[in-house]
Order: sequence, then structure tokens, then C-alpha cells
Amino acid sequence: MSGSVRARRQPSPPGKLAHSGPRFPHSRHDHLDADQRREAASKGLRPGRKVHAFGGLNLAPAEWRLLVVILIVAGFVRLFRISQPNSVVFDEVHFGKFASRYIKSSYFVDVHPPLAKLLITLAGWLSGYDGNFDFKDIAKVYENVPYVSMRMVPALMGVATVPLAYLTLRALDCRVTTALLASLFITFENGLITQSRHILLDSPLVFFTALTTFSWTAFCNEDHYEPFTESWWAWLTMTGLSLGAVVSCKWVGLFTIATIGLGTLKQLWTLLGDLRVSARLWIKHFVARAICLILIPAIFYMSMFGIHFLILSNSGDGDGFMSSEFQHTLRGRGMADTFVDVAIGSEITIRHVNTQGGYLHSHPHSYPGGSKQQQITLYPHRDSNNEWRIVNATAEGDPYTSWMDEDISYIPNGARVKIRHIQTDKSLHSHDVRPPVSDVDFQNEVSGYGIPGYAGDANDDWIVEIYKGDKRDKESFKRLRTLRTQFRLRHVMTGCYLFSHKVKLPDWAYEQQEVTCNKQAVLANSLWYVETSQHPKFPSDAPKVNYKLPGFFAKFWELQKVMWATNAGLTDRHTYDSRPDAWPRLRRGINFWVKDHRQIYLLGNPIIWWLSTAAVFTYAAVRGCLILRAQRGYHDFDSTKVVKYDALCGFLFIGWALHYLPFYLMGRQLFLHHYFPALYFAILLACSVFDLVTSTLRPRIRLQIAAVLLVIAIWNYTYFSPIAYGLPWTKAKCNKARWLKTWDFSCNDFLDDYSQYKSAFVPTPQKSSPAVVNNPNQGGIGAVPIGDPVKIQAPAEPDTTTLAFGQAEPGRDIFADHPHNDLKSQQSEAPRIVDDAVRDEPKEISSMAVETTSQVDAQSETPSTTKSIPATESSSETSSSTVGTTDTNAPEHAEGPKPEEEAEADRVREVLFPEVQID
Repeated sequence: MSGSVRARRQPSPPGKLAHSGPRFPHSRHDHLDADQRREAASKGLRPGRKVHAFGGLNLAPAEWRLLVVILIVAGFVRLFRISQPNSVVFDEVHFGKFASRYIKSSYFVDVHPPLAKLLITLAGWLSGYDGNFDFKDIAKVYENVPYVSMRMVPALMGVATVPLAYLTLRALDCRVTTALLASLFITFENGLITQSRHILLDSPLVFFTALTTFSWTAFCNEDHYEPFTESWWAWLTMTGLSLGAVVSCKWVGLFTIATIGLGTLKQLWTLLGDLRVSARLWIKHFVARAICLILIPAIFYMSMFGIHFLILSNSGDGDGFMSSEFQHTLRGRGMADTFVDVAIGSEITIRHVNTQGGYLHSHPHSYPGGSKQQQITLYPHRDSNNEWRIVNATAEGDPYTSWMDEDISYIPNGARVKIRHIQTDKSLHSHDVRPPVSDVDFQNEVSGYGIPGYAGDANDDWIVEIYKGDKRDKESFKRLRTLRTQFRLRHVMTGCYLFSHKVKLPDWAYEQQEVTCNKQAVLANSLWYVETSQHPKFPSDAPKVNYKLPGFFAKFWELQKVMWATNAGLTDRHTYDSRPDAWPRLRRGINFWVKDHRQIYLLGNPIIWWLSTAAVFTYAAVRGCLILRAQRGYHDFDSTKVVKYDALCGFLFIGWALHYLPFYLMGRQLFLHHYFPALYFAILLACSVFDLVTSTLRPRIRLQIAAVLLVIAIWNYTYFSPIAYGLPWTKAKCNKARWLKTWDFSCNDFLDDYSQYKSAFVPTPQKSSPAVVNNPNQGGIGAVPIGDPVKIQAPAEPDTTTLAFGQAEPGRDIFADHPHNDLKSQQSEAPRIVDDAVRDEPKEISSMAVETTSQVDAQSETPSTTKSIPATESSSETSSSTVGTTDTNAPEHAEGPKPEEEAEADRVREVLFPEVQID
């Protein structure tokens, strides 16, 4: 009986188990049953693998060899003829100049953060560049400039973007064919090629955007596998560093931060809903992400500005953007301690508070119109022409000399003063004459008026109105104190306030900032303070004061505000700007450079551009349909394939949307190159859609379809390569290549036949359409017509804080923000009409007796004793301003003789409106 019973095999001895691991491994690491796979798929998780590659990159050895080939191709495409043209192209006018200023340690202001500019500068410095080339004009031939080395920085970053596209899609679990297609699309995209071959910032921006996307994808793979491993921390830290780098190139990097931020919030929200995750573990996840994705990028960003401040230690043409305290941290702008008190007779310099336009300034040059008296401006640099003497306007005798015989007397609130320019002996003066630029009714001209020995008139008088003082110095609220008291100057005769705003005067005033007397002044633009004070009667041990120098964080925050304000103010339109709705359709490009019958024009590869746009809208439409189907009870999201591609394409779609849609909220100048980060996401999305569409096809068929798309893309690249590289082209081919009417590259700049390019300097038969130079400080292009081969004038960079000529600010009610109608004049204020006989006679204002001890120069503004003062020289308007005898026939408010244009306007007004009584 026992022979029919099979004996049981003895168990394995202890300590000699067949498997060293647990019998039932963690489902996330190894085997998943059907329910667990469905749950994982609903969360976007991929099935577990026994072997986990670093960052989820399971690349075969052949793929690494393929990546090397892709790099070689990308290097050839990006670096081909990079030394040509050998002259300044597009924004090299500015970014090359910034490199020169870094090397010279000369302070400047740009609206972009410094990282990309620092990298370009480093390449130039290592190549021996001395910073002496001025980068002044487009098409200016380089001399003693390692421009190839400087161009190599964005070019190599453009090359490095190509394998990042490949690795990102492979990390997202796309097929090799799909990743290859994406990398070659990036390689042969004409717009990215053109932008990466010159000293520009967009190629580093796109590179760090791609690096951030790849690092985040690899981190997500590690997080799905096992958190808090060494590789998990490595990829999370790399993501944070990349975020810091991308925002340190341009503020567009903030959109990349938003993309990663949304992904982080989704992860934390999912963990919060997982009951297997304890509160302590969730907090650990939160803190880790906060440190790596917030703190590390912030430190990196501020470190770039720390390097920026460390290098730019000398005074430069960007000083005028910064506050006085900031300026005094620069070498060459330091100021010796100055007396804290301001007394009658003090020699002072006066600075404007709001616009930081600089010092109240005058020089021995007259206005070409108006009163033709001496110019009063704001000047941003120290100069002896910034020095004034403040005296008591109510003093007996000559106020400019009587103070010498009196005791020290301070200047309290409400004091009536005169302010005289020391170098030219002209008093700060205002009258009812329109300013040269802000020619509006509520603005009066401010001029310098007077001669040595002349005590002046009432139009030289100003009332000091103290606005506020320093809380640490109570006396600064009661009387003028250097650096501590902010005050207004109200004109006694007209009630207007000394005022300045961001408006440049023309060349005849050396483009300095306009100063006016505004009857409806904005408070902030009417505030002034005394920067230096000297008085011969102050003892040497009298209290002194100086600027409190800001630390790093104060300088950092001030520069951020200056960059933001400058960026927000760039609202002017330009010939080559475009709006966001035109970018996905590739409606137009930007003309970079024209010379020697060649042209560089920023234009994308049409097939790549339009395929990526189609993919974006296709995903949006399909996702909308899936949502509607889910609402109707369909279970499409139960499919692991749908979940996988929805998560993949959804991430890329959000990246595209966050890098594109915010531009619709911006009123500033916008151009095609602003779309490049969004284009990168769109290309990856297009290839992801290709991966989905071809997922059911055999590999050979999939590869053949990809090959057809690549052939078309390469053909487009070759077809438009002459305007990407500045190669010879013919008019006929150029005209055929203009597929859209809005593509405004200039075919007339090319020759009729290639054989003609062998001849040197053949003149262009027809006038070319204008090319332009981009102004980085305006985020767009300055209108700079480029002829052939004439010298090109680049647009002015923001070396001062003023606006363009002739842009007067609107009027406002005094010290309020109510708009005021910008009227020239009112009929009730029109001057009296007189007959022609009287009109032709020379008019005089008040006859002023002036005692002089020396002969007055022929160009003096005040004639000799008892002689009447012509209105073109003096603008005294009331009899109270006379010294000595007064012309009793003069009207109470004489305005002086009118120019011929105004007199003619009066005649026309009388004919057209005879019913109007003009007093």
C-alpha cells in the first residue's frame, strides 16, 4: 500500500532560499496584477520593470551611436559658415556692446537678466577680446573681435538642444523613430538655426528650457519608481538649477517655472489623496520640492546678479536708470561728505526724485524758439553746470550779494527764494511761454535769465514747499536739509511747479531731459532734493551727511524694478513687430541683415512650423472630444494607451500654452522670436502625436512615414537656407519662395543671376526694403533702414531714462491723477487784437533801471540802465517785477511781441470767428 503513495519532497534547508529578495515584491517595483495595472495606468504610471535605468532612460547601445550621428549633423547645420557675415548682425549691436561693457566693467542696464550675456562675454574674454570695439552699426566689419568665439556660445547651445529633444521623448516612453524625428526637426528648423548663429540670447533660452523639460521628465520617472533615492535627488536638483538658468537668461523663463510648478502641484495633490502616504511623508515630499524647485532657482538667479554687480563696478552710461544711492556704489560716482544744512547763500546741487533723470542743469546755450533764453535741463552726470546758489528773494538790495553781510539763515518751509546758476550768472526763471517740446497750455517754459549785477525780477522767485523729510531727522520736515528733505518749487507769478518728466529734448539740447513749470503737475515729478551743500560760513566741523549705500539685496531689488518698468513701457509699434496670433501660422519674420546683395531674414521652416501648430490644435480638439465622451458615460480613460498619451501630450500642450498664451496679455512690442520656447514644446507635441498615430503600424512603415516627413523638412530647410545663412540667391528664386504675401524679405536686394556674385560690389538695381536692428532693451526692433552698403545707425539703447523726442506727458490736476484736456489755448485767453500799425511796432515789456559797473556784453540778455528790455530777452510779465521806472503804457500782464506765426493765427481767428470778443 505504501508503494502506491508518493513521498513528499523535503523542504529546502533554512538559509539557502532560492530567491534572496522578498517572495512578493512591491507592486511598484515588479509584478502588478490586472487591477493594480489599471490603477497605475489611471495615475499615468508605467508598468514596473525589474531593472530601472537612471532617469528612466532605457537606451540601447545603438541609440548612443545614433545620438553621436545626430550631434554631428546638428553641429554641421549650426556651425556652417558661422564666421560669415564678418560684420555686425541684428542684436549683436547691443549684446556685443554689453560684452564690451562687461570687459570694461562699465555699468549698464538691460531688460534681460545677465546669464546669457555673461557666457558670451566669457567666450570673448577667453579669446582675448579687449572690449574696444563699439558694435555701433549693423554691417560694421569686425576688427580685433573674436566674434566667432562669441557666436559659438549660442551656436553650441543650439546644437545641444537637439539631443535633449531626443532624450526627452525617450524618457517620455516614445519610440526611437519618434525621438529621432523630433531631434531632426529641431536640427533643420530654420528659425532656430538663424537665431543660434549670432550673438543673441534666444538660443541659450531655448537650451535651458529644453534642459529643464528633460530633467523634470527624468525626475518624474524616478519619482514613479522610488522617491528619495540618490538619482531622485540628482534629477530634482538638476531641474532646480535649470529653472534658475532659464530665468537668468530672459524673464520668459518664468513661463518654464510655471510649467514645472503646475506639474509639482499635480504631484503633491495626488500624494495628498493617497491614503498610503502619511502626513509626515507628504511634508517630506513638499519640503524637498520647495528646496530644489524654489530655493535653488532663487539662489542661482540672485547669484547671477551678484556676478553682474561684481563685474560692473565702474560708473557707466546705465547710471541714470538707478537711484542716487545705487549710483554711489559705483567706482567714480562716490561723493564726499557734504553739509547737512542748507542756508541762504549755499552753493547747492539739486536732483529730481522721480525720473532719476539727474541734476537740475543749465549751460550757455539758448532755446531755438520760445523766449530764446538759456536752456534749463536735467543732466544725469556730475558737472559744474549743475551748481546753483540759493538766496533770499525778499532781501533788500541785491539778494545775490547781500547774504554775505548777514548771519547764517536757514531755508524754512514757505521761504521765497531765487536760485542762480553759478557758471553763467543766470537765474532760474519761468514765464507764460510754451516749452519747446511739451507745447501745452498748462506747461510753461523754464529758462535761465539775467546778467551779472542784475538782481532779477519776480519771475525768478520760487516758493519752497517741503513735502517730507527723514524720520530720523525732525529738522528736515521744517527746513531744507541735504539728502533728507524732499520739496517742491512753486513759481510765485504763475503758480506752476518746477517739473520734469521722461521726455528728451532734441539735439540742440544734447538730448537731455526736459524741465518745465507745470500748472497741473504730477506730484512725483515735482519733487526735488538737495544732494550737495557748501557754504563759506559753515564751520569745518558742522554736521555733514552722505548717501547710505545699499547692500546687495537692496541693489538687486532696485534693478528688478527698473527692468520691470522698462519692459512694461515698451508699447510702441514697429514695422516688423507681430502679434501672438500670427506666430503659429508663421505669418512674417524679421529682417536681420542686408549687405553685398545678401540677406539674413528670420523665418521658420514652414513644414515643421505648420505641423507643430496642427498637432497643438489636434490634441486640443481630441481632448475636448474625450471629455465630452466621458461625460456621456464612455470609458475611454480605462485604456492604458489613452492614459499614457493623454499624460504625455497633455504635459507638452501645457508647456506650449504657458509659453505662448501669456503674450496675449502683453501690450508691449512683440516679435516672432518670442515664440521659440513655445515652438520647442509644439515640435515635441507633434512628434508625440506621430507616435500615437503610428503606434499600430509595423516599425518599417512607421520609419518610412518619418522619412517622408524628414525629406520634406530638409527640402524646406535647403530651400530657405540662403536667408538663414546669408548666401547668394537670385531674385527669381526669392520671389518664388515668398509663399505668403506677409513674408517681407526683400527680393530686390538679390542679384538676377548667381554669376553676378563673382563681381565685386555690384550695385543693387532697386531700392531694398528696410531691414532692422533689434533693440533688446525694448524687446523688439528699432526702425533702422539698411541700404547697400551704406552705414547703418542702430537704435539708441536706454542710456538715459527719457522717452523719445516730443512725447509730452498728459496734464493732470495739481498733485492728483485726474486727466486734463490737452488744449492749446482758450479763446478767453487770446491776446488783444491791435491794428497793423501797432502790431508792426516793436513791443516792450517793463523798463528796468539796472545799475551796472561794467560794460554789458552785446549778447547780454538785459540792456543797460533805464533801457527797455525786449520780450525776446526778458519775460517779465508784471509791473511789480520792475526796478526803477515803469512803462505805464504796458499792459498789466504783458507777454512780449508775438512771433509772426502767432500774429498770423490771430488774424485768421478774427476773420473766421468775428463774433468772438478777444480781450
